[in-house]
Amino acid sequence: MKYLRCEFSVSGAELDDMLLHTAYDLISGITSEAGFETFAEEEGHLAGYVQEEELDREKLDELLSDFPLPGLTITYALSEAEDKDWNEAWEETGFDPIVIDGRCVIHDTKHPVELANDEIEVLIDAKMAFGSGTHATTQLMVSSLLNASPSGKRVLDCGCGTGILSLVASKAGAESVVAYDIDEWSVDNTRHNAALNQVENIEVFCGDINVLSHISGEFAIVMANINRNILLADMESMVDVLMPGGSLIISGFYQSDEEILVAKAEQLGLKLQSSSVEDDWASLSFIS
Repeated sequence: MKYLRCEFSVSGAELDDMLLHTAYDLISGITSEAGFETFAEEEGHLAGYVQEEELDREKLDELLSDFPLPGLTITYALSEAEDKDWNEAWEETGFDPIVIDGRCVIHDTKHPVELANDEIEVLIDAKMAFGSGTHATTQLMVSSLLNASPSGKRVLDCGCGTGILSLVASKAGAESVVAYDIDEWSVDNTRHNAALNQVENIEVFCGDINVLSHISGEFAIVMANINRNILLADMESMVDVLMPGGSLIISGFYQSDEEILVAKAEQLGLKLQSSSVEDDWASLSFIS
């Protein structure tokens, strides 16, 4: 599938480094409504990536024209994204090991670790998929997933990316994991990381929420770390495959989006079980 690259530029009389980074955070948050998936700060601008068919240009213009920071002007330029490994720089240097709640350690092959106690070890080799575990939403999801006690349960990972959540579920004792992603690179990367971790109980599909029509049975845990609009559009289908008493765990949105997502979940018969926030990013856990 084809991705577009969008260079966002910020200008304003009172612009300083702190305000610029705040503006970047807001851009990355609000433009998910226009279909954007991932971002990278570059010298002089913020680069955002969106699937060509998912870009809502009218919505993007609307969001930027009503930018929540007065006095700032946001402009952008679109171009075709190179068909290359967007994590190339990350792959060359790797990332420092991430310890979540003292229960899970995520690291790459360049940074081996010594485990303590019963920590779950997850190796991530991010190729063309997004997500190394460094983002706040991933860490919130891992924590919530472990709190849901996946041992012996069937788990669904919606929008699997690198497969990091599927791997955590499997290594925490999940009976089986079904994962899907609309991005074929992510599907390949999830399979690669499963092999790297010697995990064999993850089944990966390429497609959107409609892949569930080809999968039988219900899930005790459904998890999705994707943007707000996709969550709102797909939540009903997620609930349809959630077994009674099962858990729906979601992230990928800002704390300011919690109210609309909670309302949607309650409309579908779910009950809010817990919420958590890190750096303005939020995660919600519901029970059916």
